[in-house]
Amino acid sequence: MIKIIDFTLLFFYCLFIYWLSDQPSLPVPMVFSNQDKILHFGAYFIMGLLAWRCFKYLFDKPSILAMLSISFCSLYGISDEWHQSFVEGRFSDVSDWIADTSGAGLAIFLMHKQRW
Repeated sequence: MIKIIDFTLLFFYCLFIYWLSDQPSLPVPMVFSNQDKILHFGAYFIMGLLAWRCFKYLFDKPSILAMLSISFCSLYGISDEWHQSFVEGRFSDVSDWIADTSGAGLAIFLMHKQRW
């Protein structure tokens, strides 16, 4: 049952990220430059945790689990940036993808170190 919940959470979180990316603008006040990179980092940190929880059911070896989890999040980040390039008022940015992958990477690194 926990397995189904974990996969459902990841699925709906990905849908939430997609929905956010589909908005022409987000109601987040910009307090400082590159604030969006921190938001990307945080959002994909959460995705990294969720991906780890899902993929741990499929792979026992921690290194493979880590590589699969970070690959999933990074590829989703690339697809998210590509999607944004088609949304009026939004644009695609490689540095956003780097922040996405970095956030997921830190979450997965911490999970790997804790052996969860």
